[in-house]
Amino acid sequence: MTTTLITGANKGLGKATARLLLAAGHTVWIGSRDEARGRAAAAELGARFVQLDVTDDASVTAALAKIEADGGLDVLVNNAGIALRTGDGGAEALDGPSVLAVFDTNAAGIVRVTEAGLPLLRRSDNPVVVNVSSALGSFWAVHEPSRPASRFPSIVYGSSKAAVSMITVQYSRAVPEVKFNAVEPGITATELGGGGVENHPGRSVDVSAEVVARLATIGPDGPTGTFQEDAGELGW
Repeated sequence: MTTTLITGANKGLGKATARLLLAAGHTVWIGSRDEARGRAAAAELGARFVQLDVTDDASVTAALAKIEADGGLDVLVNNAGIALRTGDGGAEALDGPSVLAVFDTNAAGIVRVTEAGLPLLRRSDNPVVVNVSSALGSFWAVHEPSRPASRFPSIVYGSSKAAVSMITVQYSRAVPEVKFNAVEPGITATELGGGGVENHPGRSVDVSAEVVARLATIGPDGPTGTFQEDAGELGW
């Protein structure tokens, strides 16, 4: 049995990924800051719940200890992420506290959870880490006129996802016994940034979750240190 932890999984892309991995036979832990929403999502899907705030060291430590006590971990999906805007769906927030909050969740949060999870992952026969990134963090994509990322300024969120890309590459080299890959899930209709999904131009989370689930289910001969999207590898 493969056991998977997904951070930020009480809604959106994380919840959709959980649904796909449960269908694939994984035991899935729904990691969520909000206990009520996390428990409700886990009950709806038939998953397990663990309270997990990726910006809180004590919360991360307690969550991984709970998972360890229950049997261990094979796959970690670092999905939790935020984008902050001014007002209701306004411009990207560029003040210092907002920038720090985005990087704390999107980049430092991955390191916190990964470091806490590595002792468990190292005991797995097929340890895998998937970091949800974005083409907005791809230096190639933001310079490629055919890509939407080249026409969508994203100073803070994009920079935080560029950090995710480098975190992925460096971990793949520092911890070769674990497979680390980043994924670009595509432009997806979620509540990221504080807006609703009703008028979002992106595609369904159920479609975008497919690439996340694909990288979460790779075998021992699967890739590591790559950036993946629907069609295959994406340029860094």
